[in-house]
Amino acid sequence: MNENVLLVEQTDQVLLLTLNRPKVMNSFNFAQLKALARQIETLRFNSDIRVVIITGAGEKAFCAGADLKERVSLSPIQVKEFIFTIRNLFTAIEQLNKPVIAAVNGIALGGGTELALACDIRIAAENASMGLTETRLAIIPGAGGTQRLPRLVGRGKAKELIFTGRRIGAAEALEIGMVNQVCPQNILLDECFKMAAMICETGPIAIEQAKYAINYGLETDLASGLAIESNAYWVTIPTKDRLEGLAAFREKRKPVYRGE
Repeated sequence: MNENVLLVEQTDQVLLLTLNRPKVMNSFNFAQLKALARQIETLRFNSDIRVVIITGAGEKAFCAGADLKERVSLSPIQVKEFIFTIRNLFTAIEQLNKPVIAAVNGIALGGGTELALACDIRIAAENASMGLTETRLAIIPGAGGTQRLPRLVGRGKAKELIFTGRRIGAAEALEIGMVNQVCPQNILLDECFKMAAMICETGPIAIEQAKYAINYGLETDLASGLAIESNAYWVTIPTKDRLEGLAAFREKRKPVYRGE
């Protein structure tokens, strides 16, 4: 089977990853999970890429979750393998040392919403529909949804959405803080690339350390979080980029950061 399940396109310092199974609403099968995992693994040490954007092919869906046609053919052990694979993939995306933007271009259900939750920033098209609908199939979110959603929107709202399996539109997702921004679908990628361009103007090491401090600091008490922030700050002090930032400010020009 030669299906190209993941499209990869680099523009300057931004890598666009497109889930490419539009006939099945870009739902995840094993092949697509493994293709995405390979890309994420190689990105950690690729200094040419500053920002990653993940979206879905077509105009209908970002990702409708697991491919249920494949799922019914799997043994219980294979289902466990699938959940293990997707959970580890989304954790790798969350912990990637570069910002990841989800361009939610349509329906994002189950694992599709969980993928968006694992990204750092979520920009949704006006026609987007999101939801952790697993309880309607007598299962629960298994790729981080029970943990990431309450951290993003609060415990009560997360329980409501997970217990009911209710879908929400882009406007409600914005209102409760599930997404950062909503825009017309025809300019969704433009808005994502605009955000990515702003990030690319900043210091690469600073961004990596800021993401680290936020991700790990929020998982602990304030005093420990401040210690994590302090250690992350110390990493930036001896860098050439910090000196370049000061020089550029003094000389009234744009800084040129090299990640050094």
